[in-house]
Amino acid sequence: MAIAFPDLPYSHDALSPAISDETLKTHHGKHHKAYVDKTNAAIEGTDMADASLEEIIASADSKGNSGLFNNSAQSWNHAFYWHSMAPSGGKPSGDLASAIDSAFGSLNALVEKLQSAGAGHFASGWVWLAADSSGKLSIEETHDAGTLAIGDKNPLLTLDVWEHAYYLDHKNVRPDYLKAVSTGHINWDFAAENYARGSTWTYPS
Repeated sequence: MAIAFPDLPYSHDALSPAISDETLKTHHGKHHKAYVDKTNAAIEGTDMADASLEEIIASADSKGNSGLFNNSAQSWNHAFYWHSMAPSGGKPSGDLASAIDSAFGSLNALVEKLQSAGAGHFASGWVWLAADSSGKLSIEETHDAGTLAIGDKNPLLTLDVWEHAYYLDHKNVRPDYLKAVSTGHINWDFAAENYARGSTWTYPS
């Protein structure tokens, strides 16, 4: 069964002006779709043809198959990124809010650390808010197609710091993009669901 190419969970203009209609149409409709198409082409007729995306990523990683890993991990990362944002992000509450205060002191401090990590990340990659098995929060960075879809950390949300995520709207000023997204469009309900579940989000089939 082919890996699905999921729809955006909101309209293409829902995050404007932080992320424009044009950027989302290109980023989702071209970049994300290309990763999914290349993953499906790579697994067709193989023992991975009916595997979940998470199983494909883990297998590619263990076998050192960088081509399949890059495309499958980027398929997962992008779907997770779309859900990490919302037209109106709101604020964390409950257990997640308590965990944020414990780990960072305040929500504002967390957002500032996310912005700083993203701005300082060299070249392409991803910045994550994640939890360990005890529920302790941390900010993690992965380079290029690196992902928290596999591993010991439970990803709660992610910010894409590949240039194609923001160049049309913010040129090369990555901090402007990070500020616009992290102060108004983080989907705290999604992050709270991931935290409460205590296990890694599953890519939609």
